[in-house]
Amino acid sequence: EVRLVESGGGSVQSGGSLRLSCAVSGYTYSSFCVAWFRQAPGKEREGVAFIDSYPSTHYADSIKGRFTMSKDSANSHFYLQMNRLGPEDTALYYCAAARLVCATRRLREPGFFDYWGQGTQVSVSS
Repeated sequence: EVRLVESGGGSVQSGGSLRLSCAVSGYTYSSFCVAWFRQAPGKEREGVAFIDSYPSTHYADSIKGRFTMSKDSANSHFYLQMNRLGPEDTALYYCAAARLVCATRRLREPGFFDYWGQGTQVSVSS
């Protein structure tokens, strides 16, 4: 059974930083794409960044230059370092995994991803 568990969310003031973690277990496929999505109240789910097994990394324009996605060498932990946070970054952040490598458009296609975590809340106050 594939499991994704997010951690690291919390409350920070504008300009602060957080580092989210996604622990992946039970994943046995050689190809993968792991992404971070976020969803604010009343808004659609938004793709933030992905890393795949190609390897490629891609970021949404809204966070480019502020967020960095990385992973460990075992591909069991994926991270999202978030700097210069603003109130617009307040959302529930999800980790998602797909069994194929990603194209850049996949950040706009949540249905492409096969597995999802439960999410971790990020709240940024002004």
